[in-house]
Amino acid sequence: MSKILVAFFSASGVTKKVAGKLSSVLNADLHEIIPEKPYSKDDLDWTNENSRSTIEMKKDKSICPAIANNVENMDQYDVVYIGFPIWWYVAPTIINTFLEQYNLKGKKIIPFATSGSSGMGNTNKELQSSCVDAKLLEGKRFSEDVSETELKDWVNSLKC
Repeated sequence: MSKILVAFFSASGVTKKVAGKLSSVLNADLHEIIPEKPYSKDDLDWTNENSRSTIEMKKDKSICPAIANNVENMDQYDVVYIGFPIWWYVAPTIINTFLEQYNLKGKKIIPFATSGSSGMGNTNKELQSSCVDAKLLEGKRFSEDVSETELKDWVNSLKC
């Protein structure tokens, strides 16, 4: 039987809520990706061209936010669900930082995202280079109030 991890980054708590439900549905381990420098409300102001998130996502995508914690024994997991809020139609660059710090060879990586209305956009295209030797599956966006039944149906449709 596959060992499953649900790892997530949550800027406002919405993705954390969905990740918790998903880990419960999967009976999986849960890991929160914590930025070394937390994001403030001002950092997350997407309308400000000089906010930290705007700079990371639009002006200089080479910025890789440092992570304060890591997964112990990542080798034990066969499947990693990776959750995040959608920022500018893709995953925040901290997700790339997270993925690139592990040997993902042979693992299935399954993105899931939260957003009020934005879809997954170019998420897989942007994550592909960070998933070396892993199988990156197509992800899905969920609203904050997604039900466990909806999550179960999605998981079952993946045929992992």
